[in-house]
Amino acid sequence: MAKLNIRGLFEKIFRPEKNRESEQALTQARGVFETLTGYQPSFTTWQGEIYESGLVRAAIDARARHISKLEVKIHGAANPALQAALRHGPNPWQTWSQFLYRTSTILDVHNTCIILPTLDDKLTVSGFFPVVPINCELVEYGGEPWLRVQFARGGPAAVELKRCAVLTKHQYRNDFFGETNSALDDTMKLIHIQNQGIETAVKNSATYRFMARLNVPLFDEDVTKERQRFTEMNLSGEADNPGGMLLFPTSYNDIKQINYSPYTVDAAQMQLINESVSNYFGVNAKVMQNSATPEELDAFFAGAIEPFAIQASEALSRAAFTDRERAQGSHITASADRLQYMTTREKVELARQLGDRGAMTIDEIRHLFNYEPLPGGAGQRVPIRGEYHDVSAMKPKDA
Repeated sequence: MAKLNIRGLFEKIFRPEKNRESEQALTQARGVFETLTGYQPSFTTWQGEIYESGLVRAAIDARARHISKLEVKIHGAANPALQAALRHGPNPWQTWSQFLYRTSTILDVHNTCIILPTLDDKLTVSGFFPVVPINCELVEYGGEPWLRVQFARGGPAAVELKRCAVLTKHQYRNDFFGETNSALDDTMKLIHIQNQGIETAVKNSATYRFMARLNVPLFDEDVTKERQRFTEMNLSGEADNPGGMLLFPTSYNDIKQINYSPYTVDAAQMQLINESVSNYFGVNAKVMQNSATPEELDAFFAGAIEPFAIQASEALSRAAFTDRERAQGSHITASADRLQYMTTREKVELARQLGDRGAMTIDEIRHLFNYEPLPGGAGQRVPIRGEYHDVSAMKPKDA
């Protein structure tokens, strides 16, 4: 399988050999862009590697999986070439599902996700790509803020801020970027200590099974040889000791078998750790384990999915269209059908109540159950039960 060259991806996004303005912004920038708080408008992406924790990764993955199901739609008539490209995907290398999953993951890990525009051969915006720079800072060039980014491979590069989409979480001191995940440090230390305790206990229980005292003084190397001889003669298995009898010379005293009790993780501490991670990322154990009820999923959608969808929709719309184009109705939306969280019984009841009253078309009812629309537009009809009548259309009877 052919690998995508990192340098090639960098050149596809930034077109440094053709984008003279970007090169000038790198060399002629007047320093950092001044902010209201005076806090340096920059961030780095290295911080404790929280994604390496299994529990934290499960929480981030659960949120990203649900976010990847959002449906991205392009509205309006502005910039038809860009709209045509975005309808097929955010860029030539990702589907919208992959784009949303990675964007959500980057946002949770770093609390800031930079989405850069991809450029075609004419240096016009052709899509978007979420990136993980090792360093990013806001600089001023031509009276406008630019993002100057540095990558592990490829770079540096500069892009106008107005052409980028910047998503943030836990934004407080920095006017443009989110905070670090230092608030999670204590929880990460507890997770690490607990994992070490489990590992040590398991190793010890599998290593030391007997203890004994030697009556005669021996050098260290002699003790090692004697331990090896005793193990091979008595503990090497049924082939060498078919009777299972333990024999030892009079030079040994107090031979005892070490009985380890199974190591149990402190339940209260484990619950505290789980709740801390769940509270931080807004994802509980049921959502991580795919066992949440429709009511719990609906609450999860409102608290964890919908805020991301709103922020991503607004940020991508601002990056893709000018103020005038947005004022004329061109925008991007990332939305989900909340009705899909309902149980089958609830969907049937909803279809009966609203369908019978003419509030839903046949295709809308079929969509509830993931059925395709009827061919030829037949599903656009609105069914209604015979005993329902429009009161305003009824004529009063003659007196």
